[in-house]
Amino acid sequence: MVVDCHTHIRSVSMQDLDASEHLAAAEVADKCIVLATCGELGRTTADQVNKDLSQYVARYESKMVGFAFINPLNEGLTVRNLKSSTEKLGLKGIVLYCSHSAFHPADTRAMQLYESAQELHLPVFFHNTPVGPGGFLEYARPFLLDEVARTFPDLKIIVGGMGFPFYEQTVCLLAKHNNVYADLSVRPGNAWQVYNIVVSAYEQGVMDKLLFGSAFPAAKAEDCMESLLGFNKLLADANLPMVPRSIIQSIIERDTLKLLGIEK
Repeated sequence: MVVDCHTHIRSVSMQDLDASEHLAAAEVADKCIVLATCGELGRTTADQVNKDLSQYVARYESKMVGFAFINPLNEGLTVRNLKSSTEKLGLKGIVLYCSHSAFHPADTRAMQLYESAQELHLPVFFHNTPVGPGGFLEYARPFLLDEVARTFPDLKIIVGGMGFPFYEQTVCLLAKHNNVYADLSVRPGNAWQVYNIVVSAYEQGVMDKLLFGSAFPAAKAEDCMESLLGFNKLLADANLPMVPRSIIQSIIERDTLKLLGIEK
């Protein structure tokens, strides 16, 4: 099974994408996780973003799983209302944008959210890539998730984009915590970057913690697969360490939904 664990139906600029674009890009995968995109302040509410996502994934429920956007600074979410806000919309996890929303991942209000999410068995995707000048780089560091993972060992945590640009911190987290995974969404044109990320994970013995993702619309799943499967060949003449193709293939074919405890 191929699961694309990282896709969006809205671009970073909050422009709605043509549904046909997302559907076409998702065709190569058996399933895909669609992450609600955080709204610009004063323009789009989290409730509306999540409702839009819910309506979209419901039309393709055999193919898609939605994760709700939550900002713990604005919402005091108890177990009861978190359950209501996700179950009612048919959403199976939550996505946080700590860098964009300007909060420390271990903020007290965020920790209360994780407690509820752990009780409800909702995986949490940390989309902390600092996009644009408004992003807070200090809140994007994967090391900040160490306290979260220690405090909530049964909470399934996904580090989005391998924790760009702090890849080595992500690899350390994966090695330390059983409940932490990372979304291996790569830029297909950056062969050297892809090589270093994968080799580092391989040398640390955490390849089983990597989840395949495209970060659509930033890239397409098919191109990401080709990049991952082909980088050994691209660098074959450089006399550098290689990663067995079968291990890379296992990342692409990993049943991410089962790993995260999400019913198909």
